[in-house]
Amino acid sequence: MEVLETGRDAAARIERFESHGAWSTPLGAGTGESHVYAIHFDAPGEIGPHEAGFDQLFLVVEGSGWAAGPDGARVPLRKGQAARFRRGEVHSKGSDVGMTAIMVQVETLSV
Repeated sequence: MEVLETGRDAAARIERFESHGAWSTPLGAGTGESHVYAIHFDAPGEIGPHEAGFDQLFLVVEGSGWAAGPDGARVPLRKGQAARFRRGEVHSKGSDVGMTAIMVQVETLSV
């Protein structure tokens, strides 16, 4: 598992297409079957350990929580951070205070 910074500090100014005041943080590119979900966690809430069926990007958009890889160690996540899991990786995620995240699952995710 790795934590990705997605805030403006990690972004680059978009200068094409007559853009202004816009910034972009590349999160990855994928191929094959894909799924996107909004995931909401109550306080407390959790998705227990399981094997990822797809490569997965888990982006916190509200609140805060945690994600854990195969070792079960909980890594804190806050709004604007994302965790990436590889297909087959045992992982879990949850929140003690409430959290909303966008979960993107694709056959192959490249970052």
